Amino acid sequence: MFKDCREEVKQADEQKMLEARMEDKFQFAISKNKITHTDFLNRMQIAHIKQFLKEKSIRSYLFFGGNAENSERQILVFYPNKFSEEMVEKNFSKIVCGLHIRLPKDVQYEHRVYLSGIMKLGIKREKVGDILVRENGADIIILAEIADFLKMNLMELTRFKKATCEIIDINDVEKQERQFEDLSIIVSSMRLDNFVSELAKCSRTKAEEMLKEQRVFVNDRLEMKSSKKINCQDQLTIRGKGKFVVQEIARTTKSEKLVVNLKKFK
Repeated sequence: MFKDCREEVKQADEQKMLEARMEDKFQFAISKNKITHTDFLNRMQIAHIKQFLKEKSIRSYLFFGGNAENSERQILVFYPNKFSEEMVEKNFSKIVCGLHIRLPKDVQYEHRVYLSGIMKLGIKREKVGDILVRENGADIIILAEIADFLKMNLMELTRFKKATCEIIDINDVEKQERQFEDLSIIVSSMRLDNFVSELAKCSRTKAEEMLKEQRVFVNDRLEMKSSKKINCQDQLTIRGKGKFVVQEIARTTKSEKLVVNLKKFK
């Protein structure tokens, strides 16, 4: 119980620090009359900041990730009141760009291979947005400030020695639609721990451990309560197991259990 309390306090402190950084960025944009931006934020941070900005009645901002509405990671851009959204959007290509990697024939890498290569170069995760993996390579969305360094050094890694790499305008990055696979699970109730147990293919005890280890998110918010009720259209993220969207309760079995249909992000 004490561990749970400590984790909740830690999470609250991190959120306050995030809020303070966002307010500083906003005040800079207003006082200096300049466009300013954050590093890339993850979905949990984005969800929290959207609520924070709403409570503060801050409206002169835009989120941008380079992959349209499908962007998992996005920067937050603040701008002076005299700017229109259209004017701000014209500056996106100065802030964010793409790194287009083409692999040799018959070579294909997963998302984690590209990410681990970037991390090996000492680049912080916050400087990198979505990694759009394709059959013959990938488009990596990054802050423009690291583009030259990343292009030069990534090709020095053994795994990319025979690949080609070029910096491209963010508008030239080919958008990628989310892909899903359908699946169904059977749960005794709509409690979160039931979903974690079925989706992670583990016992209820192990599911509770995963919750305490902060590996479970509901609608991009960290969730540690086993009894949390899950509703249709909720998005569940289990670190190491994947992301899922609850679609519908398909039917009830003879033993009064629920058959639930979901979509899993590929």
